[in-house]
Amino acid sequence: MKKYINKFFVLLFAFSIMQSCSTDDKTVDDVLAGITNGAVLRTISATNTFNFFDPNDSRFVFDVSVEEQDAENGGLISEIRLYQSFTDNLDDGTDNSKPEVLILTETGAGLSVSDFNLPRLDFSSTLAEALAVNGLSTGEFNGGDVFSFRFELELTNGAIYTNTNLGGTVSGGSFFSSPFIYNVGLKCIPITPFAGEYTLDLVDDFGDGWDGAFITVTVDGVSTDYTAEDEGTTHVVTVPAGTTDLVFTYTPGSFESEHTYTIDYDALDGSDPLEAAADGPAPAPGEIFLNICL
Repeated sequence: MKKYINKFFVLLFAFSIMQSCSTDDKTVDDVLAGITNGAVLRTISATNTFNFFDPNDSRFVFDVSVEEQDAENGGLISEIRLYQSFTDNLDDGTDNSKPEVLILTETGAGLSVSDFNLPRLDFSSTLAEALAVNGLSTGEFNGGDVFSFRFELELTNGAIYTNTNLGGTVSGGSFFSSPFIYNVGLKCIPITPFAGEYTLDLVDDFGDGWDGAFITVTVDGVSTDYTAEDEGTTHVVTVPAGTTDLVFTYTPGSFESEHTYTIDYDALDGSDPLEAAADGPAPAPGEIFLNICL
């Protein structure tokens, strides 16, 4: 029965793709129709995670690439400005939040060229660099805090565009996705493994198991695969003190839209367990980075 149902959904998906293409074309038309009165900074790519435990961790940086489009394909740029601010989300009676600081100013002459022959700007920052910009010291930032990077685009006619004066066409998830602001969360990704119990709660929405998908847990070189049976399965993995290497990896199977998981961490010291990771439906394949803010 499930095979017939999914054949139906394959056909439905194909129809949706056709409709999506039509919708994207309409979005392009909408944007270009008004381009004489505005401009966009389209997101080419962006990563948005810092690691609290290692401010210099090159795997977790704010890295963004944007391209500018206006009525003259970049000819109307006066300046692109980038601001950074910090929000302290820890409720401890002290607010270490920092206001915006201008960290970058670029003119059209200082930009590279994108694949679409448009002006392109690339920017990258480690957590250490972001902390220095806002003058933050150890103890003034914690997991769950957020750095915000906001672009401001000024045209030669004096018009200024940023996240506060955008229409839905360019701020949404279309090809022209142009939010102008990127919020970079501060996660607690362990450098060395935390000893304790890790509870894997694996769920299948259809109720027939994970269809070949599984999570691999590698503890000091020894790997074990865990999957869901029926509507779901719970597994407990004990990580002993002295463990030097701990890696969680998700391998997808069929019918990924049915799969979700959560991984809870219990330090076994009497404190409440913490949600260390969660994803799905259709979890991202590859290594699962834990977020454990003790």
